[in-house]
Amino acid sequence: MSSTPQGSRAQWNSRTGFILAAAGSAVGLGNIWRFPYITGENGGGAFVLVYLLCILLVGAPVMIAEIMLGRTARSSPVNAFRSLSSRREPWVGVGILGVLAGFVLLSYYSTVAAWAVHFTFLSLTDSIAGGSADAIKGLFDQLTGNVALGVGWQLGFLALTVGVVSAGVTSGIERCSKVMMPALFVLLLVLMANSFTLDGWNEGMEFLFGMRLESLTAQSVLEALGQGFFTLSLGMGAMITYGSYLSSKDDLTSASLATAGTDTLVAIMASLVLFPIVFTFGLEPGQGPDLLFVTLPTALAQMTGGAILSVLFFVMLVFAALTSAIAMFEVAAAYLQEEFGATRKKACLIAGAAVAAIGIPATANSQWFGVADNIVSNWLLPLGGLGVALFVAWRMDAALRRGEFEAGSRLAGFYGTWLWILKYPVPVCIVLVFLSAVGVL
Repeated sequence: MSSTPQGSRAQWNSRTGFILAAAGSAVGLGNIWRFPYITGENGGGAFVLVYLLCILLVGAPVMIAEIMLGRTARSSPVNAFRSLSSRREPWVGVGILGVLAGFVLLSYYSTVAAWAVHFTFLSLTDSIAGGSADAIKGLFDQLTGNVALGVGWQLGFLALTVGVVSAGVTSGIERCSKVMMPALFVLLLVLMANSFTLDGWNEGMEFLFGMRLESLTAQSVLEALGQGFFTLSLGMGAMITYGSYLSSKDDLTSASLATAGTDTLVAIMASLVLFPIVFTFGLEPGQGPDLLFVTLPTALAQMTGGAILSVLFFVMLVFAALTSAIAMFEVAAAYLQEEFGATRKKACLIAGAAVAAIGIPATANSQWFGVADNIVSNWLLPLGGLGVALFVAWRMDAALRRGEFEAGSRLAGFYGTWLWILKYPVPVCIVLVFLSAVGVL
């Protein structure tokens, strides 16, 4: 199958721009709170080792496959599967799953992102510093109980996302990623330096890296597999779409590994920020959203320089949320452009209105939030990732697949190993994650 001519499609200005944008897609709110607490609950350092293996043996191979699909077809998920297979085959359904997953995910992800924006505002207006636990919980309850306030911040966040994506691949997404991702790392480093001075630093390091093998169970391995898969934004078409803007001269294998490595580094750095605070103030690390919007703000409010630390922390959350939201939104926008011939700005406006229409109920109704999260996390993402792995490993033209893997690659010698992993261990692991997520295992 011939692919879209390279010159007719937007491209990243540089390999670095692609890596920062792709890493921004992968780095999200889950890195900041979910990875730290499941690590502590599942054996600390032993879990980290298993997680790294899962990233290397499952996450990275699927990421390479997704980026390869996009670059080969020079199109977003639906057209990528359509152009690389026969119209009589059902593979295009995998692309549709990806677009749907990113669309629904953004609809409720924007709710949590709106909370981060609101708490950034509260920090900037000095409404958190010195506050008691009850006072800060009151602020969070006021936010979640006030539909108009929550929807207002959500629409503001979506408007910002639409604005970045409508500016284009290089002028919008890449330029924004080149600012926000380095800034995210700087903020993490500043917060880590502060955590290093806390009394709970040593206890936090033991909690994170101590080899508690007795806490590592078969369920822990499934947790590591699931986190390793979901944290890289796999199964929702983002990496296929971003890969379609990657030059054929770039080494997609090393770029994929660099993206996966950056995402993992952020997760570990976030743990180095959070755990010392958790143990210094005797907090509970496994609280989910309350950890970010009640417990940690309460601790930060009592610390020296708490007003500044709160601003830095919530700005970091907003950056993490926005880089992920941009990637999810680009999937929908690219689909509308290719499928219906819409201009980028028109596609962004239509997609933005549709996401808002579905997302507002998630802000107004926590039950809808839970239903949407269950559908995406437990069904759409694993099925989409499985479809990508099976298609690239078993259906994609062998010569085309090898050529894409080896083009400009310093890791061309690993083609056979990568293909074997993608054919056999990866589908088995994804099925196990799926069965665990739906409660069969």
